[in-house]
Amino acid sequence: MLVQDRAAPAAPKSPKAQIRATLPTLHQNHRFSESKSLDFSTWASENLYKIFTVGLLIVAVASILFLYNVGDSAALLCFKNTQAESLQALQLPRVDWGSVPRVADKSSPYANFRSERWIVVSVSSYPSDSLEKLVKLKGWQVLAIGNSRTPADWSLKGAIFLSLEQQATLGFRVVDFLPYDSYVRKSVGYLFAIQHGATKIFDVDDRGEVIDGDLGKHFDVELVGEGARQDIILQYSHENPNRTVVNPYIHFGQRSVWPRGLPLENVGEVGHEEFYTQVFGGKQFIQQGISNGLPDVDSVFYFTRKSGLEAFDIRFDGHAPKVALPQGMMVPLNSFNTMYHSSAFWGLMLPVSVSTMASDVLRGYWAQRLLWEIGGYVAVYPPTVHRYDRIEAYPFSEEKDLHINVGRLVKFLVSWRSSKHRLFEKILELSYKMAEEGFWTDKDVMFTAAWLQDLLSVGYQQPRLMSLELDRPRASIGHGDRKDFIPQKLPSVHLGVEETGTVNYEIGNLIRWRKNFGNVVLIMYCSGPVERTALEWRLLYGRIFKTVIILSEQRNPDLAVEEGHLDQVYKQLPTIFNRFPSAEGFLFLQDDTVLNYWNLLQADKNKLWITDKVSKSWTMVSTSDNSDWISKQGELVKKVVSSMPAHFQVKYKEAVNSQQSFAICNSEVFYIPRPFVADFDDLVSLVGDLDIHHNVAIPMFFLSMDSFQNFDPVFSTMIYKKKPPSSNSTFYSAQAPAVHPWNVISEQEFIKLIRLMAEGDPLLMELV
Repeated sequence: MLVQDRAAPAAPKSPKAQIRATLPTLHQNHRFSESKSLDFSTWASENLYKIFTVGLLIVAVASILFLYNVGDSAALLCFKNTQAESLQALQLPRVDWGSVPRVADKSSPYANFRSERWIVVSVSSYPSDSLEKLVKLKGWQVLAIGNSRTPADWSLKGAIFLSLEQQATLGFRVVDFLPYDSYVRKSVGYLFAIQHGATKIFDVDDRGEVIDGDLGKHFDVELVGEGARQDIILQYSHENPNRTVVNPYIHFGQRSVWPRGLPLENVGEVGHEEFYTQVFGGKQFIQQGISNGLPDVDSVFYFTRKSGLEAFDIRFDGHAPKVALPQGMMVPLNSFNTMYHSSAFWGLMLPVSVSTMASDVLRGYWAQRLLWEIGGYVAVYPPTVHRYDRIEAYPFSEEKDLHINVGRLVKFLVSWRSSKHRLFEKILELSYKMAEEGFWTDKDVMFTAAWLQDLLSVGYQQPRLMSLELDRPRASIGHGDRKDFIPQKLPSVHLGVEETGTVNYEIGNLIRWRKNFGNVVLIMYCSGPVERTALEWRLLYGRIFKTVIILSEQRNPDLAVEEGHLDQVYKQLPTIFNRFPSAEGFLFLQDDTVLNYWNLLQADKNKLWITDKVSKSWTMVSTSDNSDWISKQGELVKKVVSSMPAHFQVKYKEAVNSQQSFAICNSEVFYIPRPFVADFDDLVSLVGDLDIHHNVAIPMFFLSMDSFQNFDPVFSTMIYKKKPPSSNSTFYSAQAPAVHPWNVISEQEFIKLIRLMAEGDPLLMELV
């Protein structure tokens, strides 16, 4: 599997390699100083045998390199002359745009199906978990495009699947140009979606999970009408006309990460923007989303920043505002997290004569330049999907033409002009010029002509041209036009080399903790005064966890504190769970317990954690106890257990043999992983309006969800006392996973706690 999950086409199928192989010479190398003046005829006669020997050696080496590179689609610059000769024979294709016949779907079972919102994905293996979640997105139709590596019996309920055989019967011209084993066959899917009513297409791969399961929450799915958000968008400043490409990852908190397709000469530009301008929303026809986990990075980043076999889990600022690109400035785009609106559907064409790792990047730059011709622009959005890093290999050879050409391509596109009067004529002319410049081959010129005719044949209407701002004097940026935004500096990824020094070690630990718990939500209940401690708790634990939700008896909107009552707080948890559908798990913590997160790394995040092995926290009581409260709670437990489905009841009764007893747990800290969230939700619904106390309900739920032998014992060694000793400093231990009780009711007490916890996390001292 490759990082972008794309297979390299076999060497015999690369037309570019076949063209390049005919050229015997390379570009001259000007790195060496000028040679001294010599009498050439004298020198040649004296060294004739040397010249002959060296000549034979050069021929031999050149022959070996030729054979080695026949299948390499990366050496575009080296074979540009041969390509130009090929283009001289190929005239710019002439198309009668008004006489392209319509093509109706007469072969697929979905001839009469219509939908405005489509998700197009290439599939090479059986449906992934991520793809199964994409199918469940409300209001979106998933279209899966097969290739020669796709299993013959591929199917997924809710998805439309087009096999190679079905693609061939649709009547599209582009099919003749597409390789059999490549994701670029998605071009057929785009046309099929447009033919069946698409007005929005989400271009994605089968490893991306939409954060919170709602595309409308992240992208501007509607640009006009009632559902449109007609807001003003931050825009990169056009003050510097020589700045033609930017790294959007800086804007979203990751300065040292760069996207695939960014010219390597721009990687060192890590400073944030001095200021932004603004643009009216409504014409962001291409919307590029950021990916958490494994973002779109190139092989240079992947090889130099990855440490061992540890998977990347890079996080971006989800609260940073979206940002637009003005005319004259570009950004790398990809094919696995991008929203296209109908005005930009022509820009979906994936080139076929370049490597698979370069195809979508070249398409993105090509489309951005043409987007300016209709007054549209690209906008980059905060994290929209999470992609998991499950990588075994990464083909640098598939990116060589990308790294060689992309900087030159951006400069060429910004300077390119056309006098054509229709958008499709401009598109075809630009494709020809790009082949002439050696960015792709004549095959893509013919492919572009076929693509544009197919668009017309499925009923697509080309947008009208608008005036190009590049050719007009740029408006000066006044003081009032400057908008400030300072990006966060999120924990980044260190070089994949051994580093020394205490600070590097400490930062490395922080990154390790963040990677482990960065997708876990911490739900904290504060019994103390939240106006004095809420911000401090967020400051302490927010460095480690995905987010910190704070509950208290009194709601405080200014501090983002939600109302909750401790004796029934478990009933509130399913609502919070539903707000974070992509979270890996949920950790509940009361503010009278200190969590030493550095001691929790070995715990299994797929298991339940609770203090079942801490005798002072977890006890079994008899319903025959003289306490009225215990008797009443016991009766309620018995009532709920009797109404449980069989799988819950069996587990509970295996753990509690007698109906005359039940468990009580103070439940100051426990963890519920994602696989058990649905079970927890079902059990809460069984309780309903019954007045079962939090300390009774939680152990009942845990014993019903799984056998207590399967609980992770991470909290078994925590320090737990009924009452704290007189001296808190001797009570705390940085070696314990948690410490209870520990009351913090003021900033001074919080500072004391931080200084103690700094033994396990020295970077905490920066907070005080």
